[in-house]
Amino acid sequence: MFDVLMQTYHRLPVSFVYGNGALLTGNDGREYLDFTSGIAVNCLGHNHPELVAAIQEQAAKLIHVSNYYQSDISGLFAGRLALLSGMRRVFFCNSGAEANEGAIKIARKYSFKKYGNGRHKIITLKGSFHGRTVTTLAATGQERFHTNFGPFTEGFTYIPPNDIRALEEALDGSVAGFFVEPVQCESGVNPLSDVYLKRAAELCEEQDVLFMVDEVQTGMGRTGKFFCCSHAGVKPDIATLAKGLAGGIPAGAVLAGEKTCDVLEPGDHGSTFGGNALAAAAGNVVLQKLNSEGFMAEIAALGNHLINRLKELDNEKITQIRGRGLIAACDIKVDAWPVLERLLGSLGPGGRGLLLLSAGQKTLRFLPPYIISREQIDEGIAHLDKALKTTA
Repeated sequence: MFDVLMQTYHRLPVSFVYGNGALLTGNDGREYLDFTSGIAVNCLGHNHPELVAAIQEQAAKLIHVSNYYQSDISGLFAGRLALLSGMRRVFFCNSGAEANEGAIKIARKYSFKKYGNGRHKIITLKGSFHGRTVTTLAATGQERFHTNFGPFTEGFTYIPPNDIRALEEALDGSVAGFFVEPVQCESGVNPLSDVYLKRAAELCEEQDVLFMVDEVQTGMGRTGKFFCCSHAGVKPDIATLAKGLAGGIPAGAVLAGEKTCDVLEPGDHGSTFGGNALAAAAGNVVLQKLNSEGFMAEIAALGNHLINRLKELDNEKITQIRGRGLIAACDIKVDAWPVLERLLGSLGPGGRGLLLLSAGQKTLRFLPPYIISREQIDEGIAHLDKALKTTA
């Protein structure tokens, strides 16, 4: 039945029918420990009772109307998001790529209205990933994603990460915005230094270049703070969110600070499904959890436990470990894909498999849900250790 789907994914040979917490059950009845969260989407795990109840209740009332009308629950979602993030205004959409497109449009209009033509470039970083649309591919600083899909939207410049001199040289008067992921996730989970982010924000402020952060994978508390860039003590002019924003219901958002909150006007931008009532109901639950006392501090503590357990392994196939909060990676000496396949096997306690992600040919990526236990982290790391030792 899967042969009618376009072959855009290299899928592992397992199909899931049920989830609970950090566990998934396959159609063969076997359980799998989920260290992927649907690529950082299912941040509250699977079948979270409050999230399920909110979705069911809202679906029985109203799923979607359109943005030509007001919606109390969507307004509540926007207000909570602005309050928790410290940003001024919110635009809702459906995905990270769509959010990033919106951010780019805001930056270009801000610059055009203030400075006129010729100041439209967006600087991004080599190794970055901002989406798979034609424009967000243009923003992505990895050539492997560009092959076969040009020509692209023009006006993007790529510079090396963590290189302030390169940023200083690129800010030549033609730049509207500097767009960065605080952790470059898709190219191997490579965190930018806090010193770099802080100085970059200062340079942008000095030249009235918008400091823009792509928090699609790193935001929503995944690193122990609502925005990952907050670890550096910086506040963006524009931020983008998606992934875990609504705990599994498709949702994305562009958040604008004081400088950019009034750039877009009626008719400038839109999204048919953005901010629909169902996504808002789910998102409100996620935001309530993130805002509860100690919740994000526990994410940071779980992340430290994950990193420490990886570092304690005596496994010669692991060459480097890095991460922040509940996003981590380890580089390995063997190809990642055979390891992912081997982890589906029953090496773990109780015959459970383990779900991990890759982030490059020889990098494993960890994105467990926020509700995972320390015991489940220990179980997963023990399973990984066995799988690596038995993979050629």
